[in-house]
Amino acid sequence: MDARDRLILGLDVPTVGEAEALIRTLGETVSFYKIGYQLAFVGGLELARDLVRNGKSVFLDMKLLDIDNTVAHGVENVAKMGVNMLTLHAYPKAMRAAVAAAKGSDLCLLGVTVLTSMDAPDLLDAGYDTDPRSLVLKRAEQARDAGMGGIVCSAEESSAVRSVIGPDMALVTPGIRPAGSDAGDQKRVVTPGDAIRNGSSHLVVGRPIIKASDPLAAAKSILDEMALALSA
Repeated sequence: MDARDRLILGLDVPTVGEAEALIRTLGETVSFYKIGYQLAFVGGLELARDLVRNGKSVFLDMKLLDIDNTVAHGVENVAKMGVNMLTLHAYPKAMRAAVAAAKGSDLCLLGVTVLTSMDAPDLLDAGYDTDPRSLVLKRAEQARDAGMGGIVCSAEESSAVRSVIGPDMALVTPGIRPAGSDAGDQKRVVTPGDAIRNGSSHLVVGRPIIKASDPLAAAKSILDEMALALSA
């Protein structure tokens, strides 16, 4: 994969119209798009189908977690959409149900370890008596053992996670911020180049491109940084 295959643009905008305008602006520079809750509930799932029909790659960031039967049926229907990636929270029972449901399809299932907006005090508030890194590595091991296609984690932990999951699983890292940009609500952030050097296979970037005065130039700058890291 080259840098273009590894950059996932998060379509975290309020309407499908805004998403479509951004996609037109980015043209062939960006080929992979993430659709999450914000857009999914205002027509984003139909947009996902349109993107697939137009030859784009699509990552549905649904972070599924439910009883086994519900997860399995949800995954079966997502696989029929032809999208490339789907997230679920990295709980062992849910992952095993999802892997069984996706068998025979090309859908890459990603286990979400610890959200990049969370740090140690947040985990404590949520009832976890552990630190983010330890929980990420535990869930990465469980995802590997369940047969998942990949992991979602902060690029701060990607090097350690790569040593756990091996070279073949996808390692998708959000919380990417070019040097000097605003971290926003993200607490564990890394630059695009460092994320690649740490072992990430795909980078999810949203606000640094969407909120840029020139989104196309911002995307090209991030791709250039990624390409430089890949060539090192």
